[in-house]
Amino acid sequence: MEAAVNKNSLKVNVSNRQILSIALPISLAILVPQINYITNNIFLGDWSKQALGDAGITSVYYLVVAVAGNGFNSALQSLISKSGGEGNIDKISTLFQQGVRIAMQFAVIGILFTWFVAPYILKPFLKPESYDAEMAFLKIRVFGLPFLYLFQLGGAFLVGTLNSRFLMIGFIFEALINIFFDYSLIKGRLGSPQMGFNGAAVASAISEIAGMIVVFGVIIKLKLHKRFDLFKKYIYNKPVSKELLRFSAPLVLQFVISLATWLIFFIMIEANYDADDKAISNIMRNVFGMAGVIVWAFANTTNTIISNLVGQGRNHEVMTAIKKIMLLSFCSALIMTSIINLFPHAFFSLFGQGNDFVEKGIPVLRIASTALLFMSISIVWLNSLTGTGQTKINLIIEIVAITLYLLYTTFFVKYLKVQLLWAWSNEWIYWISIFSIAFFCMNKAKWKQVKS
Repeated sequence: MEAAVNKNSLKVNVSNRQILSIALPISLAILVPQINYITNNIFLGDWSKQALGDAGITSVYYLVVAVAGNGFNSALQSLISKSGGEGNIDKISTLFQQGVRIAMQFAVIGILFTWFVAPYILKPFLKPESYDAEMAFLKIRVFGLPFLYLFQLGGAFLVGTLNSRFLMIGFIFEALINIFFDYSLIKGRLGSPQMGFNGAAVASAISEIAGMIVVFGVIIKLKLHKRFDLFKKYIYNKPVSKELLRFSAPLVLQFVISLATWLIFFIMIEANYDADDKAISNIMRNVFGMAGVIVWAFANTTNTIISNLVGQGRNHEVMTAIKKIMLLSFCSALIMTSIINLFPHAFFSLFGQGNDFVEKGIPVLRIASTALLFMSISIVWLNSLTGTGQTKINLIIEIVAITLYLLYTTFFVKYLKVQLLWAWSNEWIYWISIFSIAFFCMNKAKWKQVKS
């Protein structure tokens, strides 16, 4: 019986219905934080163009520390899915408990690094007139990190135990709270203090606290904490913690390196282009966030389904599952990018910067959105490696692709100073590289013999 029907089953089947039953709730859940980012930028664009541009680097920096937790929780999700396929309930509870311990340690490191190390690292690369504002923003924003990590961990548990349909509840609450506090704190409405740029940081941190509370509330409401014995035995378990760290370390490095590279790109944009280009690039980051939500959902679905199939010993069905997910991912990305490209003026008008800004941004939008089609295929193959336990190969692929990305970016952005639209063509290089190597590894490597 399908897992979607039998609530006690943690084993998946390879069908479009099963794939979509996992992917669609995840896509809605991923959509909401992207709405948060866009909401911040809409309100900041109304505040000033400089704030909209400054939000690009601060948002990407925070994404770097945030995706460290995302990489860890992707590994946790994979191990939970595999344990579910094996029917090992006790292992799921132990993984969750050790995951909480490790995630909180990561969060403390992230806060301390942002406060005491990041200002010295970033100062040489940021413009003096923006430096103080951007550092003040980050020092406030980073206090949401522990709650974000717990939020992600709760999400990994829900997805890994095939309860992804409940994931969107926490994200909806998070989005509504973020919108409310963006509206009230940036310009000082509803009797709130006028905090300007920092108001977006406070709003985001508050929303992450709320999202974490709601997700764990959902887990308790569904009595999953009793079924999986989640809130007991938080004593250190060396074998499971070691397994989780060994499996997650390559993914954490992969995610951090990937986003750190994007941060380098934004620093190059700041150093070599004008304020309009800086603001347009920040909006392109939102394009990848909004239009890419369904793609990332299928990426997470790939991880979950492949891990579960391997746990069940149904390795022969893995390639069939990958091809089905890849087709759905590409078709979804095609629809999303088509909508954005058919109505670019409506999209850019959200940020309130005038017709000249919109006309300058549309060619960049064409290039960036096309890269999403490459991404929709590449990300499925990359996450299939995660599902089969080959996280070290993931890291190697990431290093190769990023090396090519940086070489391309440095040459065309720093030295040739090409138009902004061609600067964003570096995404083509990145995703084509990811696909080429991941596809080869999945088809040629003896992954069926891999032990995670």
